Amino acid sequence: MVTAGLQETDRQLIAAIQGGLPLVEEPYRAVAEEIGLTEQEVIDRIRVLREEGVIKRLGVVVRHHELGYRANAMVVWNVPDEQVSVLGECMGRFDFVTLCYRRRRYLPEWPYNLYCMIHGSSRDDVLDHVQQLVSECDLSEVTHEVLFSRRRFKQNGARYLRG
Repeated sequence: MVTAGLQETDRQLIAAIQGGLPLVEEPYRAVAEEIGLTEQEVIDRIRVLREEGVIKRLGVVVRHHELGYRANAMVVWNVPDEQVSVLGECMGRFDFVTLCYRRRRYLPEWPYNLYCMIHGSSRDDVLDHVQQLVSECDLSEVTHEVLFSRRRFKQNGARYLRG
């Protein structure tokens, strides 16, 4: 937890955003009003805190279930190492692929080196998306497994301050 050396304003800012930005048209303005700064001051302080490494990452946690996605799967692919970048770029062009990354193989038990997360309204929807990837990225000869999630875990952003 980050606490030492922070100005009180920075503590208030971090506390206001660590649970997520407000879902409004101007989220930085809403945060600014909450803690008594201007919108530009909030943006500038976040930039400085990121540059100083106090805030390591600022990203989005999408709650897929609330958006109507009822099925998701990690699809693991055993692609030739020299094709990982090209095939990963192909997969990443599809809106239904929310993550795509390379990982190390653990031979002989785990030959997969390219992973992508696919969300859909149903399992059939996800499987249709997998077939679209197979077809459009020329993956018909590539071994893969579709690993559906069985349970939904609550996602949280980074916690910098207690409370």
